[in-house]
Amino acid sequence: MTDKRDVLRPTDDEAIRLARTLLRSARFGAIAVLEPETGSPLASRVGVATDADGAPLILVSGLSAHTRALDADPRCSLLVGEPGKGDALAHPRLTLVCRAVLLEKDTPEQARAERRYLNKNPKAKLYAGLADFRLFRLEPERASLNGGFGKAYALTREDVMTVSPALDALAASEQGALDHMNSDHLDAIGLYAAHFARASGDGWTMTGFDADGIDLGRGDEVLRIFFPAPLQAASDLRPALVAMAKTARAALGAGAPQA
Repeated sequence: MTDKRDVLRPTDDEAIRLARTLLRSARFGAIAVLEPETGSPLASRVGVATDADGAPLILVSGLSAHTRALDADPRCSLLVGEPGKGDALAHPRLTLVCRAVLLEKDTPEQARAERRYLNKNPKAKLYAGLADFRLFRLEPERASLNGGFGKAYALTREDVMTVSPALDALAASEQGALDHMNSDHLDAIGLYAAHFARASGDGWTMTGFDADGIDLGRGDEVLRIFFPAPLQAASDLRPALVAMAKTARAALGAGAPQA
């Protein structure tokens, strides 16, 4: 029998960065729950976003089988990571072992989560306000990262979550900063996409930010870009964005935009 310790690689910064990228850039995933009537595993596809600290958020109907299962037993797992061309098993994916927590309506936590979810998944506005739809926050307990053939890692909660003293302040100011960037600085957002994510074309907007980085979207496409260093205060955001725009414009052969 193969020793599990021979299969898993030591967790390093590269693995943590990949795991956080997969989680932060996910728009959907496969959730596995326990069927209350039989105890059998039940898997389904759900839309996904992340809370400010990186915990996955799902918006689900109370009529669905997986929601009823979560009501009965909050234990679940979530698989994220989109396959590309060729062998689907050659592409990285992340499985998180979680406990689902229902976010009560009309609370600050639910309002923040709904805002972030709809920024990431704007088409969900069609049903987010329906009475039977509810938001769950999935609290990660541990994770398994498969970065491709021969690249398996066991990760802790701390490996996938964002920890910073700036989390609450950044979340409180997030929407105003997003609106400002998307209204006045689409040129800078385009530079972030082109330089830091090697993305081509225009039309990118900023859909979220947190202490670790920023999220960009264009239709169904999503990009995750990390700050050079995690933010320690909300006041660090603007200087970080300005510095990144200068770096990107210099690399692409132009002068620095204002941010």
